[in-house]
Amino acid sequence: MASQALPVRGARLGKRVTPGLTPAARRESDETVRAAVLVLPGGSALSTRRRSPVAAAAVVPLARRLVRAAGRGEGLAVHVVHYRFRGWNGGHAHPAEDAQWAVDEVVQRYGDVPVALVGMDMGGRAALRAAGHPAVNSVVAMAPWLPDALEPDPVKQLIGRHVMIVHGTNDHSTHPDLSYRLAERAKKVNRDVCRFEVHSDGHLLTEHRSEVSALAADFVLGTLLGRSFARPVADALAAPPPLGLRMPLAAGFGRAPLH
Repeated sequence: MASQALPVRGARLGKRVTPGLTPAARRESDETVRAAVLVLPGGSALSTRRRSPVAAAAVVPLARRLVRAAGRGEGLAVHVVHYRFRGWNGGHAHPAEDAQWAVDEVVQRYGDVPVALVGMDMGGRAALRAAGHPAVNSVVAMAPWLPDALEPDPVKQLIGRHVMIVHGTNDHSTHPDLSYRLAERAKKVNRDVCRFEVHSDGHLLTEHRSEVSALAADFVLGTLLGRSFARPVADALAAPPPLGLRMPLAAGFGRAPLH
């Protein structure tokens, strides 16, 4: 794979996400952007095929939830990242490279604003790997794809970042034990790491989609816009391992005040 010549295709940012299905009435330039979120879709282990529109569409509801949670006037810009290829492709780590490029693009568009990377599946791994970019403030990795390799993924790039990992306990595609091990290593070099377990949920976290989206929004808006964390999030960040890395996500999270 490493010796194969790859076709040249550029990564790109999707249009700025709006709360509903139709474009916002106001122009993007009417609002000063204070912070940005890049949402990273899932993908495949090996593939140089064009990016998957299905994977990108799957994370749009989460992106819209983040926009709605921020509300108008908060200055939060949210974009879905469209990769060059749909595969990780071994040492190429193409989605992680694309995520780094996307952060550069955000800085070029909006200036020196804090950025959160929110990824699902392979996008979760890309978010964790690309966290070393100077503009990245926080990372949310949901059901991150972390192969059980002899050489584990690095964690030093997570130093100085706020990190949340969310994983379903019944995930048979990306094993939750692997994300726990990474979180455990990350916690040793960075106290601002937490991990939530979604009991009985599978890889796509569909059974508790509302709670997972609310959890991601609480963490992102807390780290980017200075909002207070919900009590479970604050407790998870403060608790030592293993408690803060095996925090159960309560049913109904986000439906009532939890501060």
